[in-house]
Amino acid sequence: MVQKIVVSKLLNSTRPLVFAMIHVPALPGTPSNTLPMPAILKKVRKEADTYFKNGVDGVIVENMHDVPYVKPPANPEIVSAMALASDQLVKSRDAHHPGALTGIQILAAANREALAVAHTTGLDFIRAEGFIYSHVADEGWIDGCAGELLRYRSAIKADHVAVFTDIKKKHSAHSVTSDVSIQEMARDAKFNCADGAIVTGSATGNAASTRELAQVLEVEEFPILIGSGVNGKNARDFQKAHGFIVGSDFKIGGDWKNDLDATRISKFIRQINNLKRE
Repeated sequence: MVQKIVVSKLLNSTRPLVFAMIHVPALPGTPSNTLPMPAILKKVRKEADTYFKNGVDGVIVENMHDVPYVKPPANPEIVSAMALASDQLVKSRDAHHPGALTGIQILAAANREALAVAHTTGLDFIRAEGFIYSHVADEGWIDGCAGELLRYRSAIKADHVAVFTDIKKKHSAHSVTSDVSIQEMARDAKFNCADGAIVTGSATGNAASTRELAQVLEVEEFPILIGSGVNGKNARDFQKAHGFIVGSDFKIGGDWKNDLDATRISKFIRQINNLKRE
């Protein structure tokens, strides 16, 4: 199979690539929803424009404000709303930063739905939960889905869409896999045909472990991204990673619930441009 463009860019970059998060406002049918869809999409487009104008390498849309999350399948209104949000992301990319990378995560663990949206709207990758092994999240038990998900990807001819999976993911208990190291889990993710792995801290905004990063980087030719807690103060600690997924640090006061702070974004990008992976 031809290497996916996002995988190639990650492996060949001389510095970590920066993927910024758009936390889509609470969607219809969820407890915190207050905005109609036109207002939600306007905010998504504004944030995408801000990110691309400030030089990020990619942007991910995620329905993080839909708390509390439910296990898959995601409701139809969530999937359709995220498809519309993804369309706004793609339009912003094409207007401001052609060639930038775009991705999606649909919570919680709605990997099949995210893959469908990515394929139909032209995104490059999805962030998947529960790809391999099982764990207990705040939504309940999440089963591994690699076999079913990748068969579905083949069935809809979406093999160009990369799948990056969290391993030992945040907001979860992993006692059932306590005898499986994070390095073993990364190797198994690669064996089960994931396109890369994501290492996080214990919760949103919490930094990952540099020791765990070093362990998973021993898996050759396999992109490793840091999925939480990267900021201007600690980015250098993780400079050997292939990519950073950044949400909280790009918001006012470093709080994921707040609006974007363009000054924080541009300052962070300037810092990262001076890092070297080697």
